[in-house]
Amino acid sequence: MAEPRNRKAAPSPAKRGRFDTLTALAVVFFLLAVVFAAAPAVNAGPATLAGLMLLIGLFGVACLGLLALRGASDAPGEPEPAGAELVAALSEPAAIAAPDGRVHAANAAWKAAIGLTGRLPKSGASGASLFSALTAARRGETSRASLKAGGTEHEAVVSPFGARRFLVRLTGPAGGALALPPAAMEVLSAFSSAVPPPPKVLDAFAAASPFGAALLEGHDPFEARIIEANPALKAVAAGGAVGQAFGDLIEPSSRADAALKLAAGQGAGAPVEVRLAHDPARIAHLYLSRSAMSEEGTRWVAYLVDVSEQKQIELQLAQSQKMQAIGQLAGGVAHDFNNLLTAIFMQLDVLATRHPVGDPSYEGLNEIKQTSTRAADLVRKLLAFSRKQTVQREILDLGELISEFEVLLRRVLYEDVKLSTDYGRNLPLVRADRGQLETAVMNLAVNARDSVRAHGGGSVKIRTARVTQAQAQTLGYPSALGDQALIEVSDDGPGIPAHVIDKIFDPFFTTKPVGEGTGLGLATVYGIVKQSDGWITVDSKPGEGAAFRIFLPVHVPVPGVAAAPVPVAPKRPAARDLSGAGRILFVEDEDAVRGVAAKLLRARGYEVIEAASGEEALELCELHAGAIDLMISDVVMPGMQGPDLLKQARGYLGSAPVMFISGYAESEFSDLLEGEVNVSFLPKPIDIKTLAERVKQELQKAA
Repeated sequence: MAEPRNRKAAPSPAKRGRFDTLTALAVVFFLLAVVFAAAPAVNAGPATLAGLMLLIGLFGVACLGLLALRGASDAPGEPEPAGAELVAALSEPAAIAAPDGRVHAANAAWKAAIGLTGRLPKSGASGASLFSALTAARRGETSRASLKAGGTEHEAVVSPFGARRFLVRLTGPAGGALALPPAAMEVLSAFSSAVPPPPKVLDAFAAASPFGAALLEGHDPFEARIIEANPALKAVAAGGAVGQAFGDLIEPSSRADAALKLAAGQGAGAPVEVRLAHDPARIAHLYLSRSAMSEEGTRWVAYLVDVSEQKQIELQLAQSQKMQAIGQLAGGVAHDFNNLLTAIFMQLDVLATRHPVGDPSYEGLNEIKQTSTRAADLVRKLLAFSRKQTVQREILDLGELISEFEVLLRRVLYEDVKLSTDYGRNLPLVRADRGQLETAVMNLAVNARDSVRAHGGGSVKIRTARVTQAQAQTLGYPSALGDQALIEVSDDGPGIPAHVIDKIFDPFFTTKPVGEGTGLGLATVYGIVKQSDGWITVDSKPGEGAAFRIFLPVHVPVPGVAAAPVPVAPKRPAARDLSGAGRILFVEDEDAVRGVAAKLLRARGYEVIEAASGEEALELCELHAGAIDLMISDVVMPGMQGPDLLKQARGYLGSAPVMFISGYAESEFSDLLEGEVNVSFLPKPIDIKTLAERVKQELQKAA
């Protein structure tokens, strides 16, 4: 038999000769190292226990090292029986080699041509050529290499031959590869081109995976029948019985879209998003892998991963980012619009002095003023939505607030709408802006009124209560901490459709007919609640009405600390002297506002110095150091901002009062004024009467 001969040939004389040259040198150097290590112990004498132990240890290491070197040199390559038979049957020189160049089996023609070496020749250029050929063979390709042995250059053909084995054949004088016998070709084809059979069952990983997996059979994956499915597929897709069409698990329109994507090649290695048939609201990622062809058809492995919660989180994040972006846009627009409205109001004041009551132009001017007032109210809603509205928080009793406000609500609701109130026990205190909170409840009540009146009338209910953390979480406030104050506005109308409920707090979104709503009512409520550190949620089912719930943190008074009294503006007399005297530095980058305001203040006896920027105002402060009685400044200006101007100009102003005017909320910059005194704030839009009153008040306080 060829196999025994090959096994005996493995430890050839060539190998023994190699041991005599290379390995012998290694043995000599190893023994010298042992002797040098033992020299200190020999000089010290074996009388001591340490010296004796060192000598015994070195002797053992020397013996083990010699045995290891001999075993490594005599270890024969492991042949492959099928490879030995193949190369023995070939007439041309042939050998079976490993990736590192070791020869496992070779025929007599190879030994005669190459010699009795246990490795492929790889000296000089042969090494690079052989490395390239072996690399190509690892990829399943057949390539050529140049081998040099015994002074003769040989051309070899390297082919893959099973797992980590290569068949190397030397070509004939003509340079072409010698023909293989039919039997050898059959064996070579079986080794190099074997295709694994198609899977009949899911592997252990897919069967135990937490996501749906199924083995399919059919040319079209969506028409293919399920051969086997893991238990998770039933939990994900509510199906997966053997013999069921896989496409039945996917919603029809989504299945058609997925088929188009797969036909276009988009599903190669990437998931295809589909909706599940049992619940189209649930979304899954579909992974398809074509396994192999069988007699019955194509085998597929399909994976369904439920990503519904992930998609919901992505939508919530996108909605949050969108609302934040819209809020920033609304705040910026409202700030610029406030400047325009301030200029309009002041010009109207100028014209009102020229066209009093009875003048033909008075009615037109009055209509312009009313329209401007509506525009100012719209701006306030935008600022409330963007949470940049000026707030004046105070300690409020929730029951008293709604009780006092109920009188106004009954006037707003019509006769065919019944208003009922439910005051809970032990109602808490809240810290919020009274006007903002009343506006929020008013908007919710008006929306409820319009909803029930559109369907023939009904009732609106306002409920207040103190709820615990667990109750708040049950009612729709998942991140509630501690007790909460609840204001619930509900109705018995038709409810809110499911496809609309996610958009109701978006600005300018409304379901009312054109001209009957601005789409800012609920957006304003949302902004007010968020600015008050609260939470708002809605509970609605079609045909069962809707309930809006506002949660506000309960205010707990600090023992021994009295609440600061809320300043009450004194009633202005019918006729009041708004004139005065003093030097005012007016800083405003908007020319229309600065010019008109300065003109009207001068008309009331004040000396006004105008500055169009913070840098210009700083120079004027230095020029008029100690002679400025009041500085009026915008907050947001190009270049130097209002708070920065104050910090740099305070040395020139002394103790003179400073009044900031802005379309943004006072809280937007109040933290920048730490340590400053005699600073007040006036929100835009403003008219000349309001400005003149505040100027006179500030100058009188400083006198």
